[in-house]
Amino acid sequence: MEKKLKSHGAWIGKWTFILAATGSAVGLGNIWGFPYKAGTNGGGAFVLIYLLCIVMIGVPIMISEIIIGRRAGNSPINAMKRTALDSNSSSLWRLVGWSGITAGVLILSFYSVIAGICLNYIFIAAFPSEVLTSSDQFGAVIASPLNLLFWHTVFMLLTFLIVSAGVKNGIGRMVKILMPMLGFLLIFMVIYAMFNGAFVRTLEFLFAPDFSSVTAETFLSAMGQAFFSLSLGMGSIMAYGAYMPKDQKVVPTSFTVASLDTLVAMLAGLAIFPIIFVFNLEPNSGPGLVFVSMLSAFNQMQFGQIIGTFFFILLSIAALSSSISLLEPGVAYLSEEGFLSRKYAALAISLFAWSLGIGTALSFNLLSEFNLTPGRNFLDSMDFIANQILLPLGGMMIAIFVGWFMNKELITNEVGYINPIIYKLWRFFIKYIAPISVASIFISQIL
Repeated sequence: MEKKLKSHGAWIGKWTFILAATGSAVGLGNIWGFPYKAGTNGGGAFVLIYLLCIVMIGVPIMISEIIIGRRAGNSPINAMKRTALDSNSSSLWRLVGWSGITAGVLILSFYSVIAGICLNYIFIAAFPSEVLTSSDQFGAVIASPLNLLFWHTVFMLLTFLIVSAGVKNGIGRMVKILMPMLGFLLIFMVIYAMFNGAFVRTLEFLFAPDFSSVTAETFLSAMGQAFFSLSLGMGSIMAYGAYMPKDQKVVPTSFTVASLDTLVAMLAGLAIFPIIFVFNLEPNSGPGLVFVSMLSAFNQMQFGQIIGTFFFILLSIAALSSSISLLEPGVAYLSEEGFLSRKYAALAISLFAWSLGIGTALSFNLLSEFNLTPGRNFLDSMDFIANQILLPLGGMMIAIFVGWFMNKELITNEVGYINPIIYKLWRFFIKYIAPISVASIFISQIL
């Protein structure tokens, strides 16, 4: 007889899942990664390819994760196991759940350190140094192990408190506060940028299509961005799907989440780049754009202290909405199996992720010369294992499982009524396009 697993409760209202899944999808990489990749890969041409990838790869895999999660009503490990057994397949599919949870914890360990820097920058922007340049300021922040560990601890504590409070009172309640706040702050930043930045130049940078700069790399970059920006392959969407009401339509909900995620990424570009361009700063990628270029701009502009503070609050909210979704799948597994209560499960995994994060914090300073894997320091190694191996593998296996092994009757029961043409397109994308595309992302990452 199958063991009865503990229930975690359900989302209150249909919008809670949408806000939670969007919060999981909207993270730091979204806010600084998408606009930069779009601008340097052909602008509007990249945006078009990205949107196609969202429809052909991102949304089909998201629908698949939600179907598995809601069908089983359990954490990713047990959801994969139960759905496989219901589909007369081997319960070895639960290894896909294990890989997702492992990836989530590894990502949380270094994500928390970067998010801690965002928290730190709320105060740096509010009280700017009159001595240090923005570049020196960033150098000072990452040179201090104690400073990085302090903010890493604060951020992990916030994540732990929200997840330990439960699905309804913790995650559900917080996403209803965090996501509208994120939206309000983004719109405020865009309006400010329209009146005080190089807005027309930004529109050209982001949306003027330049097909001459489109290469095979552009397609891989767009596919990768579409896959990673929706938090696929790490169990978060599957775990959140487990708490989704049975009367909520899976397909329209998935499109809503993908649309909101893309909208946030585009609004971020419209908020950031007008300020970058008006001060003639380089739109270089990654953390440098946010912590060096943006701070430099805030230090020069009128009301820069206020705008800068708002901006880093926005980034911290985006980070927190993602971090709770990284912690939840593992907590769900430990608590539903009865190994630990939800609070102690959240504490155990948070402490583990926090401990791993020490390596990331030290890789900026004391351990910067130490390579954990060949040619990669601790942070880069964690990133490589999680983002470049486990996530694409997990996403690919989910697509293969739902496309080729999952019982069709189970799928139609979860999806409910759907236009036959849309259903056939989804089946085609999940059987062929998504696995092949994610496999190409995986191979390109490894090479």
